[in-house]
Amino acid sequence: MKLYEALEKQLKTENNFVTDDGALKKWVVINKAQDFDPRIIELLLENPELKETFFLGIKGALVFNQQKFIQFLEQKNYLNDSYTQYKNKVGLTINGSYLKQRNEVALVWPFKDCVLEGGQSREEDKREEIFFNETLAQDEITQLLEPKVLTNATTYTKDGSQPFEGFTRDAVLNQKRGLPKNTITDNLIIKGNNLLALHSLKKEFAGKVKLIYIDPPYNTGNDSFGYNDSFNHSTWLTFMKNRLQTAKGLLKKEGVIFIHCDNNEQAYLKVLLDDVFGIDKFIDTITVVNNPRGRDYGGIANMHEFIHIYSKSEFNYEMHPMTDVDKKFPFEDKVSPYETRELRNRNTAFNDKNRPNLCYPFYVNPKNEIDNGFLELSLVKKDGFIEVMPAKSQGIQTVWRWGKPKASERLNIDIVGKAMQEEGRFMIIEKYRKNTRLARSVWWDKEVNSERGTVHLRELFGKKVFGFPKPETLITRIIEIATKEEDIVLDYHLGSGTTATTAHKMNRKYIGIEQMYYIETVAVERIKKVIKGEQGGISKAVNWQGGGSFTYLELKKYNQTFIEHIEAAKNSKQLLKIWEQMKAKSFLNYNVDLKKQDAHIEDFKQLELAQQKEHLVALLDKNQLYVNLSSLKDKDFEVHLEDQKVTADFYQLNR
Repeated sequence: MKLYEALEKQLKTENNFVTDDGALKKWVVINKAQDFDPRIIELLLENPELKETFFLGIKGALVFNQQKFIQFLEQKNYLNDSYTQYKNKVGLTINGSYLKQRNEVALVWPFKDCVLEGGQSREEDKREEIFFNETLAQDEITQLLEPKVLTNATTYTKDGSQPFEGFTRDAVLNQKRGLPKNTITDNLIIKGNNLLALHSLKKEFAGKVKLIYIDPPYNTGNDSFGYNDSFNHSTWLTFMKNRLQTAKGLLKKEGVIFIHCDNNEQAYLKVLLDDVFGIDKFIDTITVVNNPRGRDYGGIANMHEFIHIYSKSEFNYEMHPMTDVDKKFPFEDKVSPYETRELRNRNTAFNDKNRPNLCYPFYVNPKNEIDNGFLELSLVKKDGFIEVMPAKSQGIQTVWRWGKPKASERLNIDIVGKAMQEEGRFMIIEKYRKNTRLARSVWWDKEVNSERGTVHLRELFGKKVFGFPKPETLITRIIEIATKEEDIVLDYHLGSGTTATTAHKMNRKYIGIEQMYYIETVAVERIKKVIKGEQGGISKAVNWQGGGSFTYLELKKYNQTFIEHIEAAKNSKQLLKIWEQMKAKSFLNYNVDLKKQDAHIEDFKQLELAQQKEHLVALLDKNQLYVNLSSLKDKDFEVHLEDQKVTADFYQLNR
């Protein structure tokens, strides 16, 4: 104990290591020691006991035993607010503070402080990937996440594919949306790794997206998240975290994100979202009963999924009422159909004492009907009219819903009287005309049934082309709640394209990102059918007649092209041809010895085909999968002039 006291006393002589209330900044000392801070070493040398404990004598020189010093500081009996040495080193911190210093729940996993590219081209691909540690591999991460060159730009209209002639930047529309006048106003579909695509969108769309909806892989073991290793759960969390952090920056300050999931990861995802967005940004979780019959396995028939909703800012987000398409009005007058409800205010917090301006009487003429059996009202007492004060059913006085000025304005248009069953009693009625309502936290109507999406796609393509597509009616509900016309909707797990097709029919702008092969065969083809006026999904409900356009883009591949060729190879002969191409044009890892590889080519031929593929993929530099914007005019990457123009236009390099 004496050594602990001596160390603390000596360290406190340095003001930078002491808090305002006199406590030692233990974590500052540890960080300084990790950097071999001269002041730390100086203080330790000044005390003979500390000098003897934490320094080694080697040929007349003193060497600071950094590891011993840090281990000493991390011991629990000295730092009573620390975790074990191991836990401190695997990410149990948030913004530099250890968890025990924070009164909150935090989700921790082995790859928390890493970036996972997460690149796949087919659902069955399960290649091993690198986790770049945010501290140890900062240069690699910077290079990996740099904006990418764009290629294969094509515009699609009702007349089919058109040559790309440049991005549209409608200044009038942007002013209406409250965005900079030079913001791209085209609908965009982007093929490529979604993490890299999100980073490529930052310069153009940061702070401009109103709604993000994603339906990511659920990590069931049977979906497109093909990482079946011992860290599968940690891998999924890392995969999600990297993308959510970037997506958050794309949202407007009043923007919201809806994340679809099931029970496999929803609880962990909720805590992760609390970490990324802030627990105060949580809006609600919607339970979607998407299969009323349930799935009869696992002991309890599962019937539902979840949608977690978070806002970019705590108070600025907007949630709009939903259109109630099934709502039928029992009455109609010369203005419109309507239903009725009592005008009195049912909020017991407001009474005649603190809301006297809502306690005025109405006067009812029981002999004069206006329409549908409702009675004439007046705010001024007249002959034959009977006074009516607001009252609860027990006869206790309460208040009206509207003040006298508004009541006067809407009298006999939106307010009428109605005789009660008992003679001499009257009720003041509001004609309620809206066919909207606030969204509920449980959706179990037939409109959100997952079978609707499957049937719709089968009708469009004549066969099953995608597993478990979401129905357009479900996405309609989300878009209606969270956006207005012309707002930007982003889906970076586009899948079969439901978000894009629904947004298109609802006159929203959209950005869809997908790296899997079906973006071209399903999503793009589906949106083309929408432009031509297909009548499935929500088309009839919104009177969709076709029209509009979108622009298709791809992140320009480099080493990714070689990976796809390797994955598609049918035999060793094809792989050997690919290897020759790799030697000539690919970017290999810095430690690859070409002479040794060729010298052992016969050993390579003896491997199983899967092992040969794995080996060739391992030789490639994963930081060069796509062409970085900084290499736009680098001859080694062979970026054609047309791609240079598209890329320069997108990033506004010539402005």
